[in-house]
Amino acid sequence: MRARTWVLALAAVFALLQLANVTGRDTPDTKNYLSYALSLAGGSKRGVAADTIDYVCASQASTARRDQSVHVVHFHRPDPADRVRDACREREWRQVEPRLAAGQTDGHTVPYMTERFMRIFEARPGYPLFLVPFVALLGATWGLWAAGVVIACAGGVLVFLILRTLSVPVPLALTGQALYYVLPCGTTAMRPMAEGLLMALTLAAVWGCALVLRAGRARAGYALVGGSLLALFTVKHSQALFLGVCLAVAGALLALRRRRGRAPGRETLVLAAIGLAGAAGTLVLSRLLHYPTVSDSLQDLLTGHFARPDRADPWPEFWQLQGNFWVEWLRRQAWEPLFAAALAAGAWGALRRAGAVGVFLVAAAFTGVLTQAAHPDINIWGERLIVLAWLLPVVGLPLLLEPVVRGGRVALPAQGQAERARAAG
Repeated sequence: MRARTWVLALAAVFALLQLANVTGRDTPDTKNYLSYALSLAGGSKRGVAADTIDYVCASQASTARRDQSVHVVHFHRPDPADRVRDACREREWRQVEPRLAAGQTDGHTVPYMTERFMRIFEARPGYPLFLVPFVALLGATWGLWAAGVVIACAGGVLVFLILRTLSVPVPLALTGQALYYVLPCGTTAMRPMAEGLLMALTLAAVWGCALVLRAGRARAGYALVGGSLLALFTVKHSQALFLGVCLAVAGALLALRRRRGRAPGRETLVLAAIGLAGAAGTLVLSRLLHYPTVSDSLQDLLTGHFARPDRADPWPEFWQLQGNFWVEWLRRQAWEPLFAAALAAGAWGALRRAGAVGVFLVAAAFTGVLTQAAHPDINIWGERLIVLAWLLPVVGLPLLLEPVVRGGRVALPAQGQAERARAAG
C-alpha cells in the first residue's frame, strides 16, 4: 500500500471511531460558535437561538441518559432524557429571552450573556465560517460532528506531512499521525470549539517552516506560514499574536547560535520576520477593529465573565493568581507526570533530530503554555487551553524513535545471533 493510502486509512478508522460519540461533545463555548455559524447561514435571531438551545439541551439529555445507564444505584430508574432536556431549555431560554426582548440583538451570536462578554466571540469569525457549510447541509448535530472529523483528520495528516518533510520513515510518520488522534489533540479537535482549528493552523505553520528549511520550497513555505498566521487571526487573534511572537523569537535564537563570523541563514531570518510581521499586524488590526483588549481579558478572568464589578487594578491580582496557578499545576504534574514526561521527550526529539525546524516546533508548542498563562484558571474545562503543547510530543516522539526504527544503532539479539551464524557458516 502507498503511504497516502495508509494516511487515509488511519484517518478513516479515526472517523469511524468518532461515531461512538456523535452527541455529548459540546462545551460552554459551543453555543456561541454554533449560534454564530447559524446566523451566518441566514437564520433569524430567534430561530438561531431555538436551534442552538435544542442542540445543547439534546446533548445534555443524551449524556444524562448514558450516565444513568451505568450508575450503580440509578441504572434501573426511568430514562431522564426528557426531564433533563426540558430543564435545560427552560434554563437557557431564561437567560436568552430577556436579552432578546431588551433589544440585545446586535452581532451574530445569541445573547446568552452580557454584550461585553459576547464581544469576545464576535471577534472570532473564522471557526463559525468554517462551520457554515456543515451545519447548513447536515444540521447542527451532524454538521458539528462532521466538521470536527474534518478538522481532527486534517491535523493528523499535517503531522504526517511535517514528519515526511523531515525525512522520517513512513511508519514513524504514521505513528505521529496516530499519536495526534489518540492523545488529547484528537479529543480536543473533535470538540465543537475553536481549539481544533487552532491546532491545525499551527501545524500548517510548522510544516511551512519545514518546507523552507528542509525541502527547499521557500515560496510555498513562506506562503504557508503567512497564510496560517492570517487565518489564525480570524479564528482567535491572541493565538496569531502568540505564534507570531514565538516564531520571531525562535528565528532570533537560531540566528544568535550561528558561529562567529558566519552570517545567519536567510531562510531563518525571513521566517522570523514573517512571525514578527504577523504579531505586529495582529496588534494593529485588532486595534483598528476594536477587538477586546488585554484589559478586557483580565477583567473577564477576574470578574467571572463580568458577573462582578471590574477590578480597579487587576494586574496585582493577576500576577498573584499566576504564581498560585503554576505552583498548583506543577504539583499536579508531579503527581501525574505523563504530560511533563511527554513534553520533555518530545522536546528532546525535536531539538536533537530536527535541527532548526525543531526549534520552530518547540516555539509553536509553547503557544499552548502562553495561552494557559493568559488564563490561569485551574478549573477551565478539560485543560483545553494548553492543548497546543501536545503538538510537541506528537511530532517529537517519532523523531526521537527514528534511530531505533532505522536500525542503525539498535540490533535485536535474534538478528545478531543469526548474522553471526551465517558468518561462521
